[in-house]
Amino acid sequence: MLNRRLLKNLDFVVIVVTALLMVTSLIIIGSATHINNPSEDRYWYVQRQGLFAIANIIIIVIMLHMDYKVLSKYANFLYWTNLAMLLAVMFVGTSALGAQRWIQIGPISLQPSEFSKLIMIICLASMLEKRIGQLNTFREIIPVFIYVGIPFLLVLKQPDLGTSLVFLAILFGMIFIAGISIRHLMMIFGAGLAIMPIFWHFLKDYQKQRLTVFIDPNVDPLGSGYHIIQSKIAIGSGMLFGKGLFGGTQSQLNFLPENHTDFIFAVIGEELGFIGSAIILILYLILLYRGVKIAASAKDNFGTLLATGITSMLTFHVLVNVGMTAGIMPVTGIPLPLMSYGVSALTTNLVSIGILLNIYMRRQKIMF
Repeated sequence: MLNRRLLKNLDFVVIVVTALLMVTSLIIIGSATHINNPSEDRYWYVQRQGLFAIANIIIIVIMLHMDYKVLSKYANFLYWTNLAMLLAVMFVGTSALGAQRWIQIGPISLQPSEFSKLIMIICLASMLEKRIGQLNTFREIIPVFIYVGIPFLLVLKQPDLGTSLVFLAILFGMIFIAGISIRHLMMIFGAGLAIMPIFWHFLKDYQKQRLTVFIDPNVDPLGSGYHIIQSKIAIGSGMLFGKGLFGGTQSQLNFLPENHTDFIFAVIGEELGFIGSAIILILYLILLYRGVKIAASAKDNFGTLLATGITSMLTFHVLVNVGMTAGIMPVTGIPLPLMSYGVSALTTNLVSIGILLNIYMRRQKIMF
């Protein structure tokens, strides 16, 4: 059991916001999927998501008894394990939706690229902790990019463009906090823009379509533009107060693809309306704000870097997913944190929240 002194140092705002998002997730997943398998258990997705949520909460409670600094000691092991998992996907992974990203373990499909994001945050935090204030030359910066670049390329090869872009968001957020100069940062961005035409030629045809069709989805309304069109119709039809739970026509009649995963925010917009969507976004804003505060209050550089990486990851996920469903960003297959259905994503996000709680709890020395 956690002692009273430890309980007083928990961030209850993060706990409450996370709980509210998880409860909302189960309700929306139930609404989006309850008519998909009328001959089977209508709430199979809800039960599965809820079961793994409980399992992860138990993991978080166990994690709170251990100092997050322990993670730094296992950084090298985690890095090589991460590479091994990503390589395993290439040889024994299963394919779906045109990508080979999953490893089947009994009845469970795991997506190593989801776990790799959190593992990369831990490893990069351990690496940058020793380089705080030393990223002053490209000779010092290049090893960091190579370190992140290897798993980045393995994820991109799957192909998983969305997750690989998350790696970049994590990288830039963490090196900024580690003290890289604005001049070097701008030079890196400039170099990135310069090589975009080369990078473009390595993308799959469907990835190119996704990156361009959001400008005008009607160019291919029944193909690559279909998801965006249906998502915008769903969100717009919800108007101010929505059509009510289990009452969204786009979702209930399966016009909206992937309505319980990548496009779950469109279900929220249709069934809960602008008011419901705004409340969800406010909850995310509070969670991200607390992430920033936790990074600022951490007792050491490793904690600050960990919290920064996690907050960068969550911020990128929320911005891209919501922008994608609203039609102002390309469809990249990035799930909405703590909301979209998915065992791997749920585990990554909840364990990340657990690490944030651990960092905040130990901003002062606590005796067990």
